[in-house]
Amino acid sequence: MSNQETCKHISAIRQVKLSDGYVCEECIKHNGEWVHLRTCQTCGVTLCCDDSPQKHMTKHYHASQHPVVASAEPGERWLWCYADEAFAEY
Repeated sequence: MSNQETCKHISAIRQVKLSDGYVCEECIKHNGEWVHLRTCQTCGVTLCCDDSPQKHMTKHYHASQHPVVASAEPGERWLWCYADEAFAEY
């Protein structure tokens, strides 16, 4: 990941937070379903992506302003910054 091409929010991440369990923490409270999961790099919450019906991670960003998420999907190693609409693999 090149800092020259990466936003300041992604560049600031020193250790990627990963999900402890493969569940959307909001969907399981309401018997919801998810497609893919993302882990917030600020607080560590794991929530569902925009392909999921409730789009919990995007709602979390708008409520918290925590900018960067990591894919919580097995085998995927990437980060997304909502604030700067920036993507980076790690």
